[in-house]
Amino acid sequence: MNWRVTLRYTGLAVILVYCLAPFYWMAASAFRRPSDQFSLSPFPSPLSITNFTAVFGNDVGFGRALVNSIVVAGIATVLTLIIGLSAAYALARLHFRFKNAVAAIIIATSMFPGISLVVPLLKLFTDINWINTYQSMIVPSMSFALPLAVWNLNAFFRQMPGELEEAAMIDGCTRLQAFRKIIIPLAAPGVFTTAIITFITAWNEFIIALSMVNDKSMQTATVAISRFTGAYGFDQPFGTQMAAGVIVTVPLVILVLVFQRRIIAGLTAGGVK
Repeated sequence: MNWRVTLRYTGLAVILVYCLAPFYWMAASAFRRPSDQFSLSPFPSPLSITNFTAVFGNDVGFGRALVNSIVVAGIATVLTLIIGLSAAYALARLHFRFKNAVAAIIIATSMFPGISLVVPLLKLFTDINWINTYQSMIVPSMSFALPLAVWNLNAFFRQMPGELEEAAMIDGCTRLQAFRKIIIPLAAPGVFTTAIITFITAWNEFIIALSMVNDKSMQTATVAISRFTGAYGFDQPFGTQMAAGVIVTVPLVILVLVFQRRIIAGLTAGGVK
């Protein structure tokens, strides 16, 4: 075998092991018995689901946290798509003054680190009584996801021929009807990709959810894991934290694996005319 091919596959194997090793260790630790939680064996023996059953104990509240994460990530994704589609289409198709400046400002907002916004957002949400509410987590998640959504969808709309809307309007459609009935269905790969990326971003968000919520019944799964104190008294909750991490991570992995072709198609669709 050519040494270049060998080197290429060796490099890919090293990268794969480097990326997957933490996830494997998390899963292996989750399936250990509580008494074996500090074992360094690469394989859990014997296998145990005690940590998983403990995570969903009545006094832990992790099930409620999962529901909160689904609500926050789902609503943030839907609202981001609605606003992002409109903004991206306007930037791609309409002609107005300062359009380039507006696009630059939208992209520039994504450069602000989330931690720099915590204090002003905390002050604002305290004044309007938004602390311990869904909207205090949904609105900041949208602000982080919208620039990326607008950028992706704008690139996708720009590579679509303008004759599509013109033909639809000649047949009697308004511009809004042409956008809804013609453009959005054709933009499905880009919309789907943006939805997946937005959902994953909102699902994994931690800093805002940790800062804006101190009520246990309103915290998301990521915050619940960080505050997990164990289910066996005053023990070190290493195994149960790993089990909770597996529960939070596996749905996202399955989602990406199932829809990987559509995600790749959406990311590359706007790159070539």
